[in-house]
Amino acid sequence: IVASAGGDFFIRIWEVDAGFTTRCVQEINLKGNFAMDVRMCFLPSSSVPLLAYGGNDMMIHCYYRDSTAGFLKCHTLHGHEDWVRGIAFETCADNSIFIASCSQDSVIRIWKILPNSENESVTGDSIADEIKLQEATFTATVDGSPQTFAVGLETVLSGHEGWVYSISWCPVTSQGEDGCELHSLLSASMDKTVVVWEPDTLSGLWLDKARFGDIGGNTLGFLGAVFGPDGKSILGQGFHGSFHMWRRKEGSGDNLWRTSVSLGGHFDKVGDIAWAAGGEYLLSCSSDQTTRLHAPWVTPGGTSWKEIARPQVHGHDLGCIASTGRLQFVSGAEEKVLRAFEGTRNFVDNFKRLCGIDLLLHSGIKELAEGASVPSLGLSNKAVYENDLTRSITDEERHPKNQFPEFYFTPVVLTEPPTEEDLLQNTLWSEVRKLYGHGYELFTLAASHSGKLIASACKASTQQHAAILLWDTATWKQVGELVFHNLTITQMEFSPDDRYLLSVSRDRSWCIHEINVDGNVLNRIAFAEKKAAIHQRIIWSCAWSHDGLYFATASRDKKVVIWGWRTVDKAAEACLGPFESKAELTVEDSATAVTFAPGICSDDR
Repeated sequence: IVASAGGDFFIRIWEVDAGFTTRCVQEINLKGNFAMDVRMCFLPSSSVPLLAYGGNDMMIHCYYRDSTAGFLKCHTLHGHEDWVRGIAFETCADNSIFIASCSQDSVIRIWKILPNSENESVTGDSIADEIKLQEATFTATVDGSPQTFAVGLETVLSGHEGWVYSISWCPVTSQGEDGCELHSLLSASMDKTVVVWEPDTLSGLWLDKARFGDIGGNTLGFLGAVFGPDGKSILGQGFHGSFHMWRRKEGSGDNLWRTSVSLGGHFDKVGDIAWAAGGEYLLSCSSDQTTRLHAPWVTPGGTSWKEIARPQVHGHDLGCIASTGRLQFVSGAEEKVLRAFEGTRNFVDNFKRLCGIDLLLHSGIKELAEGASVPSLGLSNKAVYENDLTRSITDEERHPKNQFPEFYFTPVVLTEPPTEEDLLQNTLWSEVRKLYGHGYELFTLAASHSGKLIASACKASTQQHAAILLWDTATWKQVGELVFHNLTITQMEFSPDDRYLLSVSRDRSWCIHEINVDGNVLNRIAFAEKKAAIHQRIIWSCAWSHDGLYFATASRDKKVVIWGWRTVDKAAEACLGPFESKAELTVEDSATAVTFAPGICSDDR
């Protein structure tokens, strides 16, 4: 049996047979309310399913499954003062079950359901002064006969300062000093904390036994957290798509945890990728407003790819990136400015330690900043040098308006890939230059193989704004402007010998310019206008072959066209110049990216 809840104000009950064929057997009308979470378990001492859901009506609704009528409502739990975001069931050894719920009112509530014994009575002076919370009862049909169950509030946990988004029970229970069963509850909140709750062995009060989270940084709290299967690890999910891992430290008690290597990656559309000049690592930029550096982590047990650094955390969606050296890249975002970045000394040291590669060898770089940091109320990655780390300013010397720290960077010595906290603040690269010249948002970048030139283009609807700008990476000055296309240029690529620059555009055309900045030569040698071109829709991508004899164009019209140098015995068309179509490939869907292998395959193809 599977229960699902959607935005259509219904909970649907599905039956799944042995062949994994699903069939909807019941619909529960929520009458205009949302179910934010729905869970199922069995009623105590029975095989009757119990369903509970919480939603925007601030209540928890309970249903039991009747053998003939399906799920019937049996009880409603009140107490929360805002939307209920999560529910979790836990079965106890005394034939009772816990229902834990979390809410946007920052409070966690735990109810207990157990079979109600009508013969149970309270007598004697020994419990005359006992204070008990009021219990409610409900009746469900079990094995054809009605049975009464009691439900009461076990405890209220008020340790968060923000919305509590999720709760989950530890799959492994422990034993207290008195031999009683101890249950652990995990909660995640928008107050940037994840908390482990357990009942005290002496008083029975539920207390926070461990607390994890972020302090500072560009974070917005946690959306969820779960225990590992063995209860010795915790995985948390951040609002920005990040994963946080904590593992219980062996031999140090139950309440000492340490951060551990977790999953990494973008949480929004990836706009562009670029290999480092020597292929040591891969750069990627995304609409999640970050640039990330991925590399193989080398350990005695093997090699695995991890996120080693986050060189850029931006305020705009990033869409294009190009590597100009082993420790330098240029990126473009939904702004008119290109930004150039350079690696830091702390990154180089950690990269060598994790990946076994010294990036300073043959790089030609003599001096690097120790790290980088975004100042308070700042927008650019400011370099932090070694003397900045040792220099201190007393509160008396600091102006009242400058009470914030000058930088948030802290040098770290990594023996394993950085955690999310280090990625946010301690792996940034320093921004060395801003390049101005485009009138609209940057859309595509290309770097020459020598790293001496950068070509950039922005969004455009006229030929004037669709111009390609060339930049010298030694002086960071504009050295050329190439005008041909009428709409946004979607991709550019330099030929393997850096002699030609190929560009494709939304106007369904491609163009090749001969590039020789030293000789001041910028000639258009070939182009294919939309009237004479093979492609009938936008051309998304282009690529040169490893030997420069061919190039490919990929289009939304489901075609990939291979172009090559024209043979001598054929007359040249005016627009195509020395190139002609060699092959046309039809694919099943829109072709959005194309590239060639870096060399000849084993069969000389």
